Amino acid sequence: MSPAVPRITDAQRRARLVRRHLPGPGLRLTTTREVVESVLALHATDAATVYLSAAARLGDPRHESVERELYERQELLRMTAMRCTLFVVPTSLAPVMLAAVGRPNAAARTKGLLRQLEGNGYGDAAWLENVSRSALEVVRERGEATTAELATAVPGLDRQLVVSPGKTYETRRSIATDLLFALAAGGHLTRGSRRGGWTSNQHAWTPAPELPDITAPLARAELVRQWLTVFGPGTLADLKWWTGWTLTETRKALAATDAVEVRLDDGPGYALPENLEAPPAAEAEPAAALLPALDSTPMGWRDRGFYLDPEHVPALFDRMGNIGPTVWWNGRIIGGWAQRKDGTLAWRLLDDPGREARTAIEAEAERTTAFLGERRFTPAYRTPLERELAS
Repeated sequence: MSPAVPRITDAQRRARLVRRHLPGPGLRLTTTREVVESVLALHATDAATVYLSAAARLGDPRHESVERELYERQELLRMTAMRCTLFVVPTSLAPVMLAAVGRPNAAARTKGLLRQLEGNGYGDAAWLENVSRSALEVVRERGEATTAELATAVPGLDRQLVVSPGKTYETRRSIATDLLFALAAGGHLTRGSRRGGWTSNQHAWTPAPELPDITAPLARAELVRQWLTVFGPGTLADLKWWTGWTLTETRKALAATDAVEVRLDDGPGYALPENLEAPPAAEAEPAAALLPALDSTPMGWRDRGFYLDPEHVPALFDRMGNIGPTVWWNGRIIGGWAQRKDGTLAWRLLDDPGREARTAIEAEAERTTAFLGERRFTPAYRTPLERELAS
Protein backbone atom coordinates (compact mmCIF):
# COMPACT_ATOMS: atom_id res chain seq x y z
CA MET A 1 0.00 0.00 0.00
CA SER A 2 1.41 3.40 -0.98
CA PRO A 3 1.87 5.93 1.84
CA ALA A 4 -0.81 8.56 2.29
CA VAL A 5 -0.11 11.92 0.69
CA PRO A 6 0.41 14.49 3.47
CA ARG A 7 -2.16 17.25 3.69
CA ILE A 8 -1.30 20.89 4.34
CA THR A 9 -4.27 23.20 4.85
CA ASP A 10 -4.58 26.85 3.86
CA ALA A 11 -4.45 27.78 7.54
CA GLN A 12 -1.14 25.94 7.91
CA ARG A 13 0.22 27.63 4.79
CA ARG A 14 -0.68 31.02 6.25
CA ALA A 15 1.04 30.11 9.52
CA ARG A 16 4.19 29.27 7.56
CA LEU A 17 3.89 32.55 5.65
CA VAL A 18 3.74 34.54 8.89
CA ARG A 19 6.68 32.71 10.43
CA ARG A 20 8.95 33.02 7.38
CA HIS A 21 7.86 36.29 5.77
CA LEU A 22 6.02 38.49 8.27
CA PRO A 23 7.41 37.92 11.76
CA GLY A 24 5.65 39.56 14.68
CA PRO A 25 7.21 42.37 16.74
CA GLY A 26 9.20 39.99 18.94
CA LEU A 27 10.71 38.07 16.02
CA ARG A 28 11.60 40.81 13.56
CA LEU A 29 15.01 40.84 11.93
CA THR A 30 18.13 42.90 12.54
CA THR A 31 19.72 43.43 9.11
CA THR A 32 18.55 43.93 5.55
CA ARG A 33 20.56 40.87 4.52
CA GLU A 34 18.48 38.77 6.91
CA VAL A 35 15.33 40.23 5.39
CA VAL A 36 16.46 39.35 1.86
CA GLU A 37 17.27 35.80 2.92
CA SER A 38 13.89 35.44 4.64
CA VAL A 39 12.03 36.08 1.36
CA LEU A 40 14.77 34.62 -0.91
CA ALA A 41 15.07 37.81 -2.97
CA LEU A 42 13.63 41.32 -2.74
CA HIS A 43 11.70 42.59 -5.73
CA ALA A 44 13.56 45.69 -6.91
CA THR A 45 11.76 46.90 -10.05
CA ASP A 46 10.31 49.80 -8.08
CA ALA A 47 13.15 51.57 -6.27
CA ALA A 48 11.05 52.36 -3.18
CA THR A 49 9.93 48.76 -2.73
CA VAL A 50 13.23 47.41 -1.42
CA TYR A 51 13.37 50.01 1.36
CA LEU A 52 9.76 49.47 2.41
CA SER A 53 9.98 45.68 2.16
CA ALA A 54 13.00 45.72 4.45
CA ALA A 55 11.45 48.18 6.90
CA ALA A 56 8.31 46.05 7.27
CA ARG A 57 10.39 43.13 8.55
CA LEU A 58 13.05 44.91 10.62
CA GLY A 59 12.78 45.45 14.34
CA ASP A 60 14.40 48.89 14.17
CA PRO A 61 14.24 50.09 10.55
CA ARG A 62 16.45 53.05 9.66
CA HIS A 63 16.62 54.39 6.13
CA GLU A 64 20.36 55.01 6.18
CA SER A 65 21.30 51.52 7.38
CA VAL A 66 18.96 49.87 4.87
CA GLU A 67 20.47 51.93 2.07
CA ARG A 68 24.03 51.14 3.15
CA GLU A 69 23.38 47.41 2.99
CA LEU A 70 21.53 47.63 -0.31
CA TYR A 71 24.34 49.45 -2.10
CA GLU A 72 27.58 48.20 -0.55
CA ARG A 73 27.42 45.06 -2.78
CA GLN A 74 29.32 42.93 -0.29
CA GLU A 75 26.43 40.77 0.90
CA LEU A 76 23.67 41.83 -1.51
CA LEU A 77 23.55 42.25 -5.29
CA ARG A 78 20.98 43.59 -7.73
CA MET A 79 20.44 41.01 -10.46
CA THR A 80 18.13 40.47 -13.39
CA ALA A 81 16.57 37.20 -12.33
CA MET A 82 13.18 35.50 -12.35
CA ARG A 83 10.83 36.56 -15.17
CA CYS A 84 13.47 39.04 -16.43
CA THR A 85 12.78 41.10 -13.29
CA LEU A 86 15.24 43.01 -11.12
CA PHE A 87 15.81 41.51 -7.67
CA VAL A 88 18.12 42.11 -4.72
CA VAL A 89 19.67 38.75 -3.82
CA PRO A 90 22.22 37.51 -1.28
CA THR A 91 25.68 37.23 -2.87
CA SER A 92 25.75 33.61 -1.74
CA LEU A 93 22.73 32.91 -3.97
CA ALA A 94 23.99 34.95 -6.93
CA PRO A 95 25.75 32.05 -8.74
CA VAL A 96 22.52 30.03 -8.61
CA MET A 97 20.47 32.94 -9.94
CA LEU A 98 22.95 33.59 -12.73
CA ALA A 99 22.99 30.00 -13.97
CA ALA A 100 19.32 29.19 -13.40
CA VAL A 101 17.66 32.34 -14.76
CA GLY A 102 20.19 35.09 -15.54
CA ARG A 103 22.04 33.56 -18.47
CA PRO A 104 18.86 32.25 -20.11
CA ASN A 105 17.39 35.75 -19.84
CA ALA A 106 20.55 37.18 -21.41
CA ALA A 107 20.46 34.69 -24.28
CA ALA A 108 16.81 35.45 -25.01
CA ARG A 109 17.33 39.22 -24.92
CA THR A 110 20.43 38.97 -27.14
CA LYS A 111 18.54 36.85 -29.66
CA GLY A 112 15.74 39.38 -29.80
CA LEU A 113 18.20 42.25 -30.12
CA LEU A 114 19.92 40.56 -33.07
CA ARG A 115 16.58 40.26 -34.85
CA GLN A 116 15.97 43.95 -34.28
CA LEU A 117 19.46 44.88 -35.49
CA GLU A 118 19.08 42.89 -38.68
CA GLY A 119 15.60 44.30 -39.26
CA ASN A 120 16.94 47.84 -38.91
CA GLY A 121 20.00 47.11 -41.06
CA TYR A 122 22.52 47.90 -38.31
CA GLY A 123 24.65 44.79 -37.98
CA ASP A 124 25.03 41.13 -37.15
CA ALA A 125 26.29 38.99 -34.26
CA ALA A 126 29.92 39.97 -34.87
CA TRP A 127 29.00 43.67 -34.77
CA LEU A 128 27.06 43.19 -31.55
CA GLU A 129 29.90 41.25 -29.93
CA ASN A 130 32.33 44.05 -30.77
CA VAL A 131 30.02 46.71 -29.30
CA SER A 132 29.53 44.58 -26.18
CA ARG A 133 33.28 44.21 -25.73
CA SER A 134 33.79 47.96 -26.10
CA ALA A 135 31.07 48.75 -23.55
CA LEU A 136 32.61 46.39 -20.99
CA GLU A 137 36.04 47.92 -21.56
CA VAL A 138 34.69 51.42 -20.90
CA VAL A 139 33.03 50.29 -17.66
CA ARG A 140 36.22 48.58 -16.47
CA GLU A 141 38.31 51.66 -17.27
CA ARG A 142 35.97 54.10 -15.57
CA GLY A 143 34.88 51.90 -12.69
CA GLU A 144 31.25 52.70 -13.40
CA ALA A 145 29.21 54.44 -16.10
CA THR A 146 25.57 55.19 -16.78
CA THR A 147 23.68 53.98 -19.83
CA ALA A 148 23.77 57.50 -21.27
CA GLU A 149 27.52 57.78 -20.69
CA LEU A 150 28.13 54.45 -22.39
CA ALA A 151 25.91 55.37 -25.33
CA THR A 152 28.10 58.45 -25.85
CA ALA A 153 31.41 56.63 -25.38
CA VAL A 154 30.79 53.50 -27.47
CA PRO A 155 30.22 53.97 -31.23
CA GLY A 156 26.94 52.43 -32.34
CA LEU A 157 25.49 52.04 -28.87
CA ASP A 158 23.41 55.20 -29.26
CA ARG A 159 21.54 53.95 -32.32
CA GLN A 160 17.77 53.76 -32.11
CA LEU A 161 15.79 50.64 -32.99
CA VAL A 162 12.38 50.99 -34.59
CA VAL A 163 10.07 48.50 -32.92
CA SER A 164 6.92 47.35 -34.80
CA PRO A 165 7.53 49.68 -37.77
CA GLY A 166 4.41 50.91 -39.54
CA LYS A 167 2.11 49.90 -36.69
CA THR A 168 0.01 52.31 -34.67
CA TYR A 169 2.09 51.27 -31.65
CA GLU A 170 5.46 51.83 -33.37
CA THR A 171 8.13 52.89 -30.86
CA ARG A 172 11.85 53.61 -30.76
CA ARG A 173 14.29 52.12 -28.28
CA SER A 174 18.02 52.56 -27.80
CA ILE A 175 20.31 49.63 -28.57
CA ALA A 176 21.99 50.45 -25.26
CA THR A 177 18.85 49.56 -23.29
CA ASP A 178 18.64 45.98 -24.54
CA LEU A 179 22.37 45.35 -24.76
CA LEU A 180 23.19 46.49 -21.22
CA PHE A 181 20.23 44.47 -19.92
CA ALA A 182 21.67 41.37 -21.60
CA LEU A 183 25.18 42.04 -20.28
CA ALA A 184 23.83 42.44 -16.76
CA ALA A 185 21.63 39.34 -16.95
CA GLY A 186 24.61 37.39 -18.28
CA GLY A 187 26.74 38.27 -15.25
CA HIS A 188 29.06 40.83 -16.89
CA LEU A 189 27.66 44.00 -15.31
CA THR A 190 25.82 44.84 -12.13
CA ARG A 191 24.02 47.93 -10.94
CA GLY A 192 26.33 50.40 -9.25
CA SER A 193 25.62 53.67 -7.48
CA ARG A 194 22.23 55.30 -7.77
CA ARG A 195 21.85 58.64 -9.55
CA GLY A 196 19.16 60.70 -7.89
CA GLY A 197 17.04 60.24 -4.78
CA TRP A 198 16.03 57.01 -3.08
CA THR A 199 13.09 56.48 -5.45
CA SER A 200 15.18 57.00 -8.59
CA ASN A 201 15.67 54.17 -11.08
CA GLN A 202 18.67 55.92 -12.62
CA HIS A 203 21.95 54.20 -11.85
CA ALA A 204 25.47 53.49 -13.06
CA TRP A 205 26.80 50.16 -14.29
CA THR A 206 29.86 48.58 -12.70
CA PRO A 207 31.75 45.34 -13.44
CA ALA A 208 30.01 42.33 -11.92
CA PRO A 209 31.91 40.25 -9.37
CA GLU A 210 33.32 36.96 -10.61
CA LEU A 211 31.00 34.20 -9.46
CA PRO A 212 31.53 30.44 -9.15
CA ASP A 213 30.31 28.56 -12.21
CA ILE A 214 27.35 26.21 -11.75
CA THR A 215 25.67 24.10 -14.41
CA ALA A 216 22.12 25.15 -15.29
CA PRO A 217 20.45 21.88 -14.18
CA LEU A 218 22.14 21.98 -10.76
CA ALA A 219 21.30 25.66 -10.38
CA ARG A 220 17.64 25.13 -11.28
CA ALA A 221 17.32 22.29 -8.77
CA GLU A 222 18.91 24.42 -6.05
CA LEU A 223 16.63 27.35 -6.84
CA VAL A 224 13.61 25.05 -6.54
CA ARG A 225 14.86 23.86 -3.16
CA GLN A 226 15.34 27.45 -2.02
CA TRP A 227 11.87 28.43 -3.26
CA LEU A 228 10.25 25.49 -1.46
CA THR A 229 12.11 26.42 1.72
CA VAL A 230 10.82 30.00 1.62
CA PHE A 231 7.49 29.76 -0.23
CA GLY A 232 6.57 26.08 0.01
CA PRO A 233 4.35 24.28 -0.09
CA GLY A 234 3.34 25.39 -3.54
CA THR A 235 2.09 24.09 -6.85
CA LEU A 236 3.87 23.32 -10.09
CA ALA A 237 2.06 26.30 -11.62
CA ASP A 238 3.37 28.56 -8.82
CA LEU A 239 6.94 27.45 -9.42
CA LYS A 240 6.73 27.73 -13.21
CA TRP A 241 5.29 31.23 -12.98
CA TRP A 242 7.76 32.47 -10.37
CA THR A 243 10.86 31.21 -12.20
CA GLY A 244 9.68 31.96 -15.72
CA TRP A 245 10.85 28.52 -16.88
CA THR A 246 9.12 26.24 -19.33
CA LEU A 247 6.91 23.48 -17.92
CA THR A 248 9.52 20.88 -18.90
CA GLU A 249 12.34 22.77 -17.17
CA THR A 250 10.20 23.21 -14.06
CA ARG A 251 9.30 19.54 -13.85
CA LYS A 252 12.91 18.42 -14.33
CA ALA A 253 14.18 20.85 -11.69
CA LEU A 254 11.50 19.75 -9.23
CA ALA A 255 12.29 16.08 -9.86
CA ALA A 256 15.97 16.76 -9.09
CA THR A 257 15.10 17.74 -5.51
CA ASP A 258 13.80 15.63 -2.63
CA ALA A 259 10.43 17.41 -2.72
CA VAL A 260 7.37 15.28 -1.93
CA GLU A 261 3.84 15.62 -3.19
CA VAL A 262 1.33 17.05 -0.72
CA ARG A 263 -2.38 17.69 -0.78
CA LEU A 264 -3.36 21.35 -0.54
CA ASP A 265 -6.89 22.65 -0.06
CA ASP A 266 -7.10 23.51 -3.76
CA GLY A 267 -5.25 20.51 -5.19
CA PRO A 268 -1.82 18.85 -5.42
CA GLY A 269 1.34 20.66 -4.38
CA TYR A 270 4.93 20.05 -3.30
CA ALA A 271 6.94 20.56 -0.12
CA LEU A 272 10.31 19.59 1.29
CA PRO A 273 10.21 16.67 3.73
CA GLU A 274 11.54 18.81 6.58
CA ASN A 275 8.67 21.27 6.12
CA LEU A 276 5.75 18.88 6.46
CA GLU A 277 5.17 19.57 10.14
CA ALA A 278 3.00 22.52 11.14
CA PRO A 279 4.99 25.43 12.66
CA PRO A 280 4.87 25.72 16.47
CA ALA A 281 2.08 27.98 17.63
CA ALA A 282 4.53 30.34 19.33
CA GLU A 283 6.26 30.95 16.00
CA ALA A 284 3.05 31.54 14.11
CA GLU A 285 1.55 34.33 16.19
CA PRO A 286 -0.67 36.69 14.18
CA ALA A 287 1.15 39.76 12.96
CA ALA A 288 0.16 42.90 11.08
CA ALA A 289 2.22 44.23 8.17
CA LEU A 290 2.08 47.00 5.60
CA LEU A 291 3.88 45.71 2.50
CA PRO A 292 4.76 47.88 -0.51
CA ALA A 293 3.78 47.40 -4.12
CA LEU A 294 5.44 44.39 -5.78
CA ASP A 295 6.69 43.03 -2.47
CA SER A 296 8.29 39.59 -2.80
CA THR A 297 5.77 37.83 -0.55
CA PRO A 298 2.54 38.39 -2.53
CA MET A 299 4.52 37.93 -5.76
CA GLY A 300 5.80 34.53 -4.63
CA TRP A 301 2.85 32.47 -5.89
CA ARG A 302 0.72 32.37 -9.01
CA ASP A 303 -2.25 30.91 -7.13
CA ARG A 304 -2.93 33.29 -4.24
CA GLY A 305 -6.26 32.04 -2.97
CA PHE A 306 -4.92 30.84 0.37
CA TYR A 307 -4.05 34.38 1.45
CA LEU A 308 -6.09 36.64 -0.85
CA ASP A 309 -9.84 36.81 -1.43
CA PRO A 310 -10.36 36.83 -5.24
CA GLU A 311 -12.98 39.57 -4.83
CA HIS A 312 -10.23 41.96 -3.67
CA VAL A 313 -8.01 41.48 -6.73
CA PRO A 314 -9.52 44.30 -8.86
CA ALA A 315 -8.81 46.87 -6.13
CA LEU A 316 -5.28 45.69 -5.30
CA PHE A 317 -3.81 44.83 -8.73
CA ASP A 318 -3.30 46.85 -11.89
CA ARG A 319 -4.25 45.53 -15.34
CA MET A 320 -0.81 43.98 -15.86
CA GLY A 321 -1.01 41.87 -12.71
CA ASN A 322 1.19 44.09 -10.52
CA ILE A 323 0.11 44.20 -6.89
CA GLY A 324 -0.06 47.49 -5.03
CA PRO A 325 0.58 48.27 -1.33
CA THR A 326 -1.20 45.75 0.90
CA VAL A 327 -2.32 45.43 4.51
CA TRP A 328 -1.78 41.98 6.08
CA TRP A 329 -3.11 40.26 9.17
CA ASN A 330 -2.44 36.68 10.24
CA GLY A 331 -1.01 35.71 6.86
CA ARG A 332 -3.85 37.16 4.83
CA ILE A 333 -4.23 40.31 2.73
CA ILE A 334 -7.14 42.27 4.17
CA GLY A 335 -6.68 45.75 2.67
CA GLY A 336 -4.48 48.33 1.00
CA TRP A 337 -2.66 51.54 1.88
CA ALA A 338 -1.01 54.60 0.33
CA GLN A 339 1.08 57.62 1.25
CA ARG A 340 -0.56 60.98 0.66
CA LYS A 341 1.28 64.09 -0.49
CA ASP A 342 1.44 65.43 3.06
CA GLY A 343 3.21 62.25 4.23
CA THR A 344 0.29 60.74 6.10
CA LEU A 345 -0.66 57.13 5.44
CA ALA A 346 -4.19 56.19 4.43
CA TRP A 347 -5.39 52.61 4.61
CA ARG A 348 -8.60 50.74 4.05
CA LEU A 349 -9.64 47.29 5.21
CA LEU A 350 -11.57 45.15 2.72
CA ASP A 351 -12.45 42.65 5.46
CA ASP A 352 -13.22 43.24 9.14
CA PRO A 353 -10.44 41.46 11.07
CA GLY A 354 -11.56 42.55 14.55
CA ARG A 355 -10.28 44.98 17.19
CA GLU A 356 -6.95 43.26 17.85
CA ALA A 357 -6.04 43.40 14.18
CA ARG A 358 -7.10 47.03 13.74
CA THR A 359 -4.98 48.05 16.73
CA ALA A 360 -1.95 46.20 15.34
CA ILE A 361 -2.45 47.72 11.87
CA GLU A 362 -2.62 51.22 13.35
CA ALA A 363 0.69 50.54 15.10
CA GLU A 364 2.24 49.39 11.81
CA ALA A 365 1.00 52.48 10.03
CA GLU A 366 2.64 54.64 12.70
CA ARG A 367 5.86 52.62 12.41
CA THR A 368 5.93 53.01 8.62
CA THR A 369 5.21 56.74 8.91
CA ALA A 370 8.14 57.13 11.32
CA PHE A 371 10.44 55.19 8.98
CA LEU A 372 9.51 57.38 6.00
CA GLY A 373 9.81 60.67 7.90
CA GLU A 374 9.94 63.48 5.34
CA ARG A 375 10.42 61.08 2.43
CA ARG A 376 7.70 60.72 -0.19
CA PHE A 377 7.07 58.01 -2.76
CA THR A 378 4.57 56.93 -5.40
CA PRO A 379 4.48 53.31 -6.59
CA ALA A 380 5.71 52.79 -10.13
CA TYR A 381 2.64 50.67 -10.89
CA ARG A 382 -0.50 52.22 -9.47
CA THR A 383 -3.62 50.29 -8.54
CA PRO A 384 -7.21 51.49 -8.16
CA LEU A 385 -7.23 51.39 -4.34
CA GLU A 386 -3.79 53.01 -4.00
CA ARG A 387 -4.81 55.88 -6.32
CA GLU A 388 -8.02 56.43 -4.39
CA LEU A 389 -6.32 56.43 -1.00
CA ALA A 390 -3.46 58.68 -2.14
CA SER A 391 -5.88 61.35 -3.33
